[in-house]
Amino acid sequence: MTNEKHNLKDLTLAALCLAIALLLPFLTGQIQTIGNMLCPMHIPVLLCAYICGFKWAAAVGFIAPFLRYALFGMPPIMPMGVSMAFELMTYGLVAGILYAKLSKKTVNIYVSLIISMIAGRIVWGIARLIIAGVTQTQFTWELFISGALLTAVPGIILHIILIPIIVIALKKAKLIS
Repeated sequence: MTNEKHNLKDLTLAALCLAIALLLPFLTGQIQTIGNMLCPMHIPVLLCAYICGFKWAAAVGFIAPFLRYALFGMPPIMPMGVSMAFELMTYGLVAGILYAKLSKKTVNIYVSLIISMIAGRIVWGIARLIIAGVTQTQFTWELFISGALLTAVPGIILHIILIPIIVIALKKAKLIS
């Protein structure tokens, strides 16, 4: 495949991931108790990292919360949307870079996924801390642990199960290398 065709393919797939990131929260939002805890916007960003690479995934991750806010008014832009943009950008960036650099063994899908999830949550916390300083609101260690870990447990579990299954299926179908 020529480089131009490859770029067009990645652009198209990244746009599809962005569209899914915009729409998936509508589906999970129907589950009253844990809908938001499933972190639905994270799924297509992480998949984009494995399918299109870190550049496209970082762009999709950063743009998705802002575009979703502009179109649908959710997530609230401050502080959630801004901090999510940096978190999702980090997910895409780290997962994509690690997946490209590590050997293509199945275990490395998990390694890159887990490391990117940790890095993304740290970046989310840093962004929330900076926003709290600028807006003169409080962001405590307890709020970080609650937001980054406790309320996100269903999403963390879902991502660790779902993302590798999809990536492995795409590799077996020879849709990604």
